[in-house]
Amino acid sequence: MSPSSDAPSSSSPAEALAFSSGQIVQEFGYDDDVDLDLRDAIEDVLGDELEDEDCQEIVDGVIMWWREGDGDLTDAMVDTLTTLAPGAPVWVLTPKAGRDGHVAPADIQESAGTAGLRVMSTVSLAQDWTGTRLASRTN
Repeated sequence: MSPSSDAPSSSSPAEALAFSSGQIVQEFGYDDDVDLDLRDAIEDVLGDELEDEDCQEIVDGVIMWWREGDGDLTDAMVDTLTTLAPGAPVWVLTPKAGRDGHVAPADIQESAGTAGLRVMSTVSLAQDWTGTRLASRTN
């Protein structure tokens, strides 16, 4: 029997984002449909609140809530890079397939490439939200 077979899982979807305590994470696209439990879990991991879109500090990562119809995804991705530290991730959180506002993975891939980013991975983060990790092409 493995040591963890009966132990409850301590990992949360927020931990899948690979943020850690003390990091500064900027949030784009907050609206009334975001997953508040996921947001709270991210803030718990960070030990602080998420920074809003107006943050001027260099940040250790970005989460961007994005829905079909929010505008130009490429432009939004470029905007997230303004205060992003070199090598820091951008997480694009989109509604899952079949949910209102779903964004096709091909659209994310195309916009990322145009913005100078590349898709690294995609994970299920909440009941209604999927996260796609982007990295700069120089990473």
